[in-house]
Amino acid sequence: METLTIGEMAARSGVAPSALRYYEREGLLHAARTGGNQRRYERADLRRIAFIKIAQQVGVSLDEIREALAELPENRTPTKADWSRLSSRWRHRLDERIAMMERLRDQLTGCIGCGCLSLQRCHLINPRDRLAARGTGPQMILNPPSDKP
Repeated sequence: METLTIGEMAARSGVAPSALRYYEREGLLHAARTGGNQRRYERADLRRIAFIKIAQQVGVSLDEIREALAELPENRTPTKADWSRLSSRWRHRLDERIAMMERLRDQLTGCIGCGCLSLQRCHLINPRDRLAARGTGPQMILNPPSDKP
């Protein structure tokens, strides 16, 4: 089986060697060691690293990533079904995050969802600060009103 050195893995994955060592310390990634104690990674670890990077970028914590990766088989390369099962648990969270980002994009130039950018408009959007009852911060973005009656 072909393995990659830490430098080769870093170059191929786009992750710094220091991050690879950190992932290893955190139990997210495992490297075999040579007789000279040099790290060697399996090529399949590229997919694991890609998963870690993407999961971090969408706000999944390292603890959640570690827990998810622990479910992958250790004695074989994970299959498409393995990855699909693993990632399905985050679909709802990602859908919520996408919806929040779309609301932010659509309201950014006018009102930040009453947090508040425009005192002149607030009497129309949030009279008498009625959104305060829904919680702190930009409630129109974080907790938008339901379109359902």
